[in-house]
Amino acid sequence: MPFTEHLRELRSRLIIALSTIGVLALVLFWPSQYAITALKDEYLGRALKLHAFAPTDVIFTEFKFSIYGAIVLGLPVIVYQIWMFIVPAFHPKTRRVVYAYTAPSLLLAAAGIAFCHFFIIHRVLTALLGITNAVAEETFGVESTLNLILLTFLAFALVFQTPMVMVALARIGLVNVKMLRTYRRYIGMGILLLGGLAAPDGSPITMMLIAGPMYVLYEASIWIIVLLEKSWHREIGGT
Repeated sequence: MPFTEHLRELRSRLIIALSTIGVLALVLFWPSQYAITALKDEYLGRALKLHAFAPTDVIFTEFKFSIYGAIVLGLPVIVYQIWMFIVPAFHPKTRRVVYAYTAPSLLLAAAGIAFCHFFIIHRVLTALLGITNAVAEETFGVESTLNLILLTFLAFALVFQTPMVMVALARIGLVNVKMLRTYRRYIGMGILLLGGLAAPDGSPITMMLIAGPMYVLYEASIWIIVLLEKSWHREIGGT
């Protein structure tokens, strides 16, 4: 395919992905005001009041909620468009490969959000509130506070896509089990570093709660690839 055709293909894929996010964001915008209140009550308590420091703070918060939610709900379409642009260069049975590895994306995102809800958000916010109350009187802005919560959820929804991405990369031959096992020590160190940087309260426990699932997903991806490789070889042999 000529370079200009690649650009046209990229443009059409981007338009579909962005249009999906836009439509979902419009659908989520009206209920976002109720969801934001529910998030505040759940993670900060009903007694704590959030403050708007500008007339646009609340509307920007609702807009961010809509966009982040649209990205999560639109993951199957977004991932599908990315892979349909990349995979044809590597694999002839494009659509079957893409369908197999984009379908679980929403389920993985839900697992990431659930993990964040049950193990991360409450602990991180409790620690941050304790640190704040020790030295200052709390006056939290609605935009910055909800942005922290929403970004944390979005981050875990995306991190939990690791198995799908790694299996898809292995399927088209960009990575293999030997390579992943060879570099697992370096990957583990990088994940620990990333967990330390991402821990808002700087606690080692929070760091491990963030880094732990990331490394487990990495190891799980290796074993999934091992289990699938035999069927891939049989498929290649059959063709």
